[in-house]
Amino acid sequence: MKVSIITSCYNREKTIGQAIESVLAQDYPDIEYIVVDGASKDGSLEVINRYRNRIDRIVSEPDKGMYEAINKGIRMATGDIVGLLHSDDFLYATDTISRIAKRFEETGADFVYGNGLFVDAADTGKVVRNWIGGTYSKWKVRHGWLPLHPTCYIRKECMDRLGTYDESYRIAADSDLLFRYLYEADLKVEYLDEYIVRMRMGGLSTDSKRRRMMWDEDIRMYRSHGLPPTLTKLQKMAWKVPQFISARLKRF
Repeated sequence: MKVSIITSCYNREKTIGQAIESVLAQDYPDIEYIVVDGASKDGSLEVINRYRNRIDRIVSEPDKGMYEAINKGIRMATGDIVGLLHSDDFLYATDTISRIAKRFEETGADFVYGNGLFVDAADTGKVVRNWIGGTYSKWKVRHGWLPLHPTCYIRKECMDRLGTYDESYRIAADSDLLFRYLYEADLKVEYLDEYIVRMRMGGLSTDSKRRRMMWDEDIRMYRSHGLPPTLTKLQKMAWKVPQFISARLKRF
């Protein structure tokens, strides 16, 4: 079973190397690694090219945003399973992909997700949010719950059938895709109760200047799916409260 991992990157010279190394360090033998750079203006491409001989596909060209870059990667992917690793993040352990692949093989799942840690950008050992995915149900999705996007691994054949990311969203394209897959489709979904990824706080959706955009896009997304938009958005926010409490307990 081949696993395709896609990393999109734009001006992340300080973090892209760690993301790449966390993929290259995996003990799983059949990984296809694709890096899509949006014509970075810093030294990101120079860092990426240090690993050129160990990355299957590298693309560097202008794009209109992260989701266009990810969609390019999905179209190039030849693996049975597709997962994402953002350029600010890194995989939790060297056997992370092996454990994900094992769950697919054991269960015949279409979609596997797990847990993730949000960490301080300057001190990646400091946990800010402890995201425990928890069990899946369509009822939870209907009421605002979604798994952490970078912990989600999906069969390529499902993505080919159900469609990729809606590039009209700058931030909410991941929520839109997850809602389509987990609520509107009938996929076999499995929860892997293990940490998959560490994510640095401070990405597009956590920037205070972007929070209004995130609110507006979530409202548009939920309305497009026939849900009460403001109520569902508030429910989505409520699901996150235990993550911060758990992170504080984890530190102490």
